[in-house]
Amino acid sequence: MNIKKLSWTALLSSSLLLGACSMSPNGDDKSSDSKKSTDDLKIGMSVSTLNNPFFVTLSDGAKAEAKDEKVNLTVVDAQDNASKQASDIEDLIQQDVDLIIVNPTDSKAVASAVESANDANIPVITVDRASDGGEVVSHIASDNKLGGKMAAEYLQEVIGKGAKVAQLEGVAGSSAATERGAGFEEIAKSGFDVVASQTANFNRAEGLTVMENILQSKSDIKGVFAQNDEMALGAVEAIEASGKDIKVVGFDATDDGVKAVKDGKMIATIAQKPTEIGEIAIETAVKSLKGEKVEKNIPVELELIKK
Repeated sequence: MNIKKLSWTALLSSSLLLGACSMSPNGDDKSSDSKKSTDDLKIGMSVSTLNNPFFVTLSDGAKAEAKDEKVNLTVVDAQDNASKQASDIEDLIQQDVDLIIVNPTDSKAVASAVESANDANIPVITVDRASDGGEVVSHIASDNKLGGKMAAEYLQEVIGKGAKVAQLEGVAGSSAATERGAGFEEIAKSGFDVVASQTANFNRAEGLTVMENILQSKSDIKGVFAQNDEMALGAVEAIEASGKDIKVVGFDATDDGVKAVKDGKMIATIAQKPTEIGEIAIETAVKSLKGEKVEKNIPVELELIKK
């Protein structure tokens, strides 16, 4: 009888010991995840559109930095569709990535997707455009409002105070469009006669069409501020076809935009340095995942590019 009691006691003790060794405090073995090497880190990146050279350059900067940091990076293209972006982010959540970098198509619409990542305990970093909701580890962007002011001030310097101008706006609801417009309008309200301000959705073809329409009814304008270079280049095409002398300022300093400035087709563009934004996003992601403190807002310097 004593031998049986001893055997049962030993068996019970062994079972408890094995159970304790195999379980984390939550009853789930997460010990391997908490000590991931850099090679094991998975970062997802949702870009608003890869049909825009600016965001291609931004994602290329992120890819190059991810290679240097030896982390796994998956880039998905929302194609300027807020619903697709939400679905893409949900897919990244299901893939159990360690962190998600988001360049929102629509700052308001993306909020629920950011909140979904929050609920899954996946940290989020936003780049170039902010999210109107959810918690983000860090936001990396240029000061878009300052850039809008810089564009207006230089345009005024070239064409003079009180001149008639038009503005081509970006995607409605995006923080970049809102902030660049606010900066431009802060100067324009007392410095220009703004006769037209219409959206062309950051798209070159739409910039061409919208500019053609503006010229039909407002043929005496002297200047144009386009909230990105793609729209500015579309506007340039329309202006060249009309034979008018209208000064154009863009935003982003894409390769095509800078070339247009050098060729005298645009008078200036605001440089945002997308490669640097992409690089900093990955650097910040890795630091955060290593438990290091990162800044809530990381500004990237702007520069006026003129001939």
